[in-house]
Amino acid sequence: MKVLVIGSGGREHALVWKISESPHVDKIYAAPGNAGMVELAECVPVKPDDTRALLELAVDKDIDITVVGPEVPLVAGIADMFASESRRIFGFGSSGAVLEGSKVKAKKFMKKYGVPTGDFAVFTEYAEARDAVSGGTPPLVVKADGLAAGKGVLVCKTAREAEEAIDKIMVNRVFGDAGDSVIVEEHLSGPEVSILSVYDGKDYRLFVPSQDHKRALDGDMGPNTGGMGAYAPVNIFDGSMEERVRREIVEPTFEGMEREGMAGAGVLYFGLMLTGDGPKVLEYNCRFGDPETQVILPLFRGDLFEVMFEATSGNLESVDFENGTDSAACVVVASGGYPASYKKGFEIKGIGAAEEAGCMVFHAGTALSDGKLVTSGGRVLGVTAVAKDLERALERAYSGVDSIEFEDCFSRRDIGKRGLR
Repeated sequence: MKVLVIGSGGREHALVWKISESPHVDKIYAAPGNAGMVELAECVPVKPDDTRALLELAVDKDIDITVVGPEVPLVAGIADMFASESRRIFGFGSSGAVLEGSKVKAKKFMKKYGVPTGDFAVFTEYAEARDAVSGGTPPLVVKADGLAAGKGVLVCKTAREAEEAIDKIMVNRVFGDAGDSVIVEEHLSGPEVSILSVYDGKDYRLFVPSQDHKRALDGDMGPNTGGMGAYAPVNIFDGSMEERVRREIVEPTFEGMEREGMAGAGVLYFGLMLTGDGPKVLEYNCRFGDPETQVILPLFRGDLFEVMFEATSGNLESVDFENGTDSAACVVVASGGYPASYKKGFEIKGIGAAEEAGCMVFHAGTALSDGKLVTSGGRVLGVTAVAKDLERALERAYSGVDSIEFEDCFSRRDIGKRGLR
């Protein structure tokens, strides 16, 4: 079997790594891939948003299944395009991907199908949005409606901060067309948990729960990022909580998707907050999370290729789906200045030492230049370790992080600490 993985980040490197373990897979292509994937996949310089070129690549290489990493091509309808040409693809059609592509439509979907979430109001007019936050009771959450690379959610402690958030989204247009509409939402409090599921149109399976760390700096300070690290499993998410989340959130969501005729098979990501009133949905994502994928896949004991292939046939129930009982931790090593401006092209050293320390190093923002491995993005590497318990997994991961060097690099030093309490 030949597989095409779309994307170039740490999530996609982890997908390529896990897919390569399958005895059914003979060849993997990555588009465009990164420097860390070259030993496992043939990297082809096609951008993830060039959906037509990706379809042509799948036809030219006679790909058996295409796996979509990032959200942009899914929201743009790549799965619909592939389906129209009878090309097998793992990823929701645009009708399902809208649950990530539009926060407004996602919130209305939750309300329609009784999925617990925070109270909210939608605004398309700037003046009305400003008036709402000026007269609201902080803290408030202001969200851009469309895709914003994980940075379109602004938690505002004061009315003034909320007003500035409205200005940033609707006037300054820092997220472009994603700011055509905004959601003003009640601020929920409690620990966050990410639940990633595979859905085939009628059946689903859940990966081990994980917890992401979105803020750039220790103590959950600094700006939102795409994710600075993650760990799994989450000790507060016990069996009774899982059963409640299945009953109140997961199953009503998939029943709603089936009723709405949301096409395709793929991964639905539930971003949850465990509030004093019970679990509530903060957001849906229509694909694997990043960096959550870098901790859930090392703990997954099944054949990921087989899971995705059978899901695209509506046959998920036929395959083994087993999560291990160990713990995993991933720490992101980032470029100084991220998530704002940062420099590229710095040589990276120490990956071999990190691997010798028992870590898996997933590349995110890396490239080869004159035979040297250099930085090419904000999140550069994800250093992942697995151990019998979280404390040892974190010790091993940070030992690997400390082996890695490039100019102006940084990482959070408190990933997973809340999981040790």
